[in-house]
Amino acid sequence: MVVDITRLKTGESGIVARIGGGYGLTSRVQNLGIRVGKRINKVSSHFGQGPQIIRIDNTQIALGYGMAKRIMVET
Repeated sequence: MVVDITRLKTGESGIVARIGGGYGLTSRVQNLGIRVGKRINKVSSHFGQGPQIIRIDNTQIALGYGMAKRIMVET
């Protein structure tokens, strides 16, 4: 099942299936280490449309809600 990062529950993990958006968003996300095929774990999210905190390898990253909406993850 493919969902965006905002739909993952805290503690769930998945593999990045695709990154939607233009060149700017794609390159920015890839510079953070989020690439297709990488496993991510959702650490937490704030209520509503707040930042989404994920762990990739040994790094925690806080993504804005809009950016997290465009990253599709296969659970």
